[in-house]
Amino acid sequence: MGFKWSTTTVDEIKATTPNSVAMGPFGSRIKTDNFVPVGVPVIRGINLNGERFNSAEFVFLTEEKADELKSANVFPGDIVFTHRGTLGQVGIVPRDGQYERYVISQSQMKLSCDLKKTDPYFVFYFFKSPMGQHALLANTSTTGVPAISRPSSSLKDIEIPLPPLPEQRAIARILGCLDDKIELNRRMNQTLKKVARAIFKSWFVDFDPVRAKMEGHAQVGMDAETAALFPDQLEESEQGMVPKGWEVVKLEEVIEVHDSKRVPLSGRVRAQRQGLYPYYGAASIMDYVDDYIFDGIYILMAEDGSVIDNKNHPVVQYVWGKFWVNNHAHILKGACDISNEHLMLFLKQLNILPYVTGAVQPKLNQQNMRRIPFVKPSPQLCETFSHKISPLFAHIRANTEESRTLAAIRDALLPKLISGEIRVKDAEKYVEWCP
Repeated sequence: MGFKWSTTTVDEIKATTPNSVAMGPFGSRIKTDNFVPVGVPVIRGINLNGERFNSAEFVFLTEEKADELKSANVFPGDIVFTHRGTLGQVGIVPRDGQYERYVISQSQMKLSCDLKKTDPYFVFYFFKSPMGQHALLANTSTTGVPAISRPSSSLKDIEIPLPPLPEQRAIARILGCLDDKIELNRRMNQTLKKVARAIFKSWFVDFDPVRAKMEGHAQVGMDAETAALFPDQLEESEQGMVPKGWEVVKLEEVIEVHDSKRVPLSGRVRAQRQGLYPYYGAASIMDYVDDYIFDGIYILMAEDGSVIDNKNHPVVQYVWGKFWVNNHAHILKGACDISNEHLMLFLKQLNILPYVTGAVQPKLNQQNMRRIPFVKPSPQLCETFSHKISPLFAHIRANTEESRTLAAIRDALLPKLISGEIRVKDAEKYVEWCP
């Protein structure tokens, strides 16, 4: 039998200081001309689209402009919501962040909590729960740009469960431990990917080991056996200077194309509830379904729609396991000594713009994809490279799988802890490693 917490309203737990619930400034009060290279960061929707808070891609205001927008200032521990645009976004300003204060944009509103009554992280997790999301979006207007009607007063009127403060902190600690581990895995994966990209660029783009030999010294950090696999000269090719003996081939010679197995959106098996298998589109997971058509490690490269990123590289996904995919992505594997990881790293640094057609709807058709030039090293070097980076990607896959499991545990515990259906002592077994 679950335990029922008493309830209160946001208005009753807000801080007693002025502007504890406030909206961002009118649009005319923050203009592009106000942005400066460094200063007080502006929190926008892009900073609220992660599990907690995305401390990147800020724009900045001067200290003087931030002072002018005093009611829109937020500080560590404050909770930020999107009230116009992508509704349902919630973030909490980190206590260990880089900045002492921030300003919210015109599409956000903020809540400062009374620390004598509530733990801000408990309130944050309440608004991440189905119960909190339902309450937050109850007064949504869909006419024009989606927006919450009367944002500040709607927020103040929301009822929220209120366990005793020690229980709030314990609930926030459990959910926070899960999120901390997920975030740690994400950062580890970022580092692993950065290492893999650096090795690929050094070996196969900048040709550092070849240039080192040409200059008469050993490549730093490379053993003699690996260095021996690189030639000691560069030669002219249709792709410019490349290591002597390496072939310039078309991409079709080093890939397997599995597009014929694709099934479009209308043909997928829709689950009555969320299915077990990810359903991929051109750029991301679109859904989870009850069946799969691929099993293994593959590279998905967008065919139409979201084809190019902001650096003119192709939109590429590294996927594994059992999955379904629609007809908006090419399904590729490495072939002829080129591993899937080698292929993915090559595509991630490629300028794809010359191969994309369509002025309104960008498209990378299979014919153009197949003719992309690829500089192919010797089979022995390809094998050595694969052995070097395979453990990195195995670690990335393991971290990702662990994070998916932790997220599922968090999402299952969240509404039950927030509502009092289960107590902290019953949930602690899921986070025994939590300090």
